[in-house]
Amino acid sequence: MATMIRCISPVDGRVYAERPALAAAEAHARVARARAAQPAWAALPLADRIARVQAGIAALNAMKDRVVEDLAWQMGRPTRYGGEFGGVNERSAYMAGIAAGALAPVIAEESPRFTRRIERAPVGVVFVIAPWNYPYLTAVNTILPALIAGNAVILKCASQTLLVGERLAEAMAAGGVPADLFQNLVLDHATTEALIAARAFGFVNFTGSVAGGKAIERAAAGTFTALGLELGGKDPGYVMEDADLDWAVDVLMDGAMYNAGQCCCGIERIYVARPLHGAFVERAVAWAGALRLGNPFDPATTLGPMASPRFARTVREQTAEALARGARALIDPARFPEDDGGAYLAPQILVDVDHSMRVMTEESFGPVVGIMPVDGDEVAIRLMNDSPYGLTASLWTADDTRAWAIARRIETGTVFMNRADYLDPAICWTGCKDTGRGGALSALGYQAVTRPRSYHFRKVKP
Repeated sequence: MATMIRCISPVDGRVYAERPALAAAEAHARVARARAAQPAWAALPLADRIARVQAGIAALNAMKDRVVEDLAWQMGRPTRYGGEFGGVNERSAYMAGIAAGALAPVIAEESPRFTRRIERAPVGVVFVIAPWNYPYLTAVNTILPALIAGNAVILKCASQTLLVGERLAEAMAAGGVPADLFQNLVLDHATTEALIAARAFGFVNFTGSVAGGKAIERAAAGTFTALGLELGGKDPGYVMEDADLDWAVDVLMDGAMYNAGQCCCGIERIYVARPLHGAFVERAVAWAGALRLGNPFDPATTLGPMASPRFARTVREQTAEALARGARALIDPARFPEDDGGAYLAPQILVDVDHSMRVMTEESFGPVVGIMPVDGDEVAIRLMNDSPYGLTASLWTADDTRAWAIARRIETGTVFMNRADYLDPAICWTGCKDTGRGGALSALGYQAVTRPRSYHFRKVKP
């Protein structure tokens, strides 16, 4: 009997969707069909591939109402935010616009005697393993350049957002992308790892936990399969004495609480120059107190449930441990009566925190943030780097010279100044340390889904 993959809705705890996992033999056969379809797709003119992919994104936009409702049921995001279409459309337009330049050959010589050049060749079949927290945004980061560059794509979505892959497959087919070329597969962990171990793919992109990334690396060991891994994060913000305080509070707290704190690049710890610490904390508490926790289908709700009671339990445990070690909680959960001890979790701000507490060093991935005063840049840099993760860091100052000096000493993938929690498609999205390896978006995103192929032709004349 097939294993059933189930999505348990955080809204009301019911099984919202379930699908049977493919048997291993069928999964291998489906990948073989993708591989067989890829050469004909790669042979199409680049402009044709771009047009079909963009038509697929347009078809996805036409499903907006259904997609937004699905997301609310599957992972709890309030419908008032309208899904992920702003980011999806921005990334689609940008990656399509730079494709010709990013994929253009490098010409070393074009003469009557020699042609010497480097081209970017598709890797064949790209495997995208998408997470549940931003299932469309994270998936399209790789899907878009992979298809445009001439690859086939196999998509596997997290069980919590089981229907996302179906929507994307339907949209791409409507746009003219062949059904065998872009496939959504429902797979269990064992079959996923077996496909990778069998060298079924030219590139695997995984977004998820550190433990999941390690499992992917073990499965790929010895296959020489290229991997892109975006894993955990514990992203810091540093507010300096000359920061625009209101702007810093608004953006950093939004970065900490949006999507119930379930953001890869969400703000999980904030360091504030001591002279501003009291004022920052006071305004942050007022900001968080204005949130409305509740049913994601209520237009007034700004904070929905976490995707699972299990995820909320981790946040509660970290918070309780911090309080036992001397931290103070500044938000009274009684102000949020919808906090049910399950998936619905009130926001929290902690002070009197330090790095002996898990809430300041381990990924929380929920609506809690610790705020510490710091005395000078050296202390702030040390604390920001005191983490096994390195995805983003956010600096708040009017002095960009100072920001540059600090930024180049932070062990992270992206440094923001006076903003946070944003993926710019023109900038490579990357990380270091336990956050993983590889890069998506920008022109470098095309390098991940292609390989260099060199040509050295000596022209012989009769």
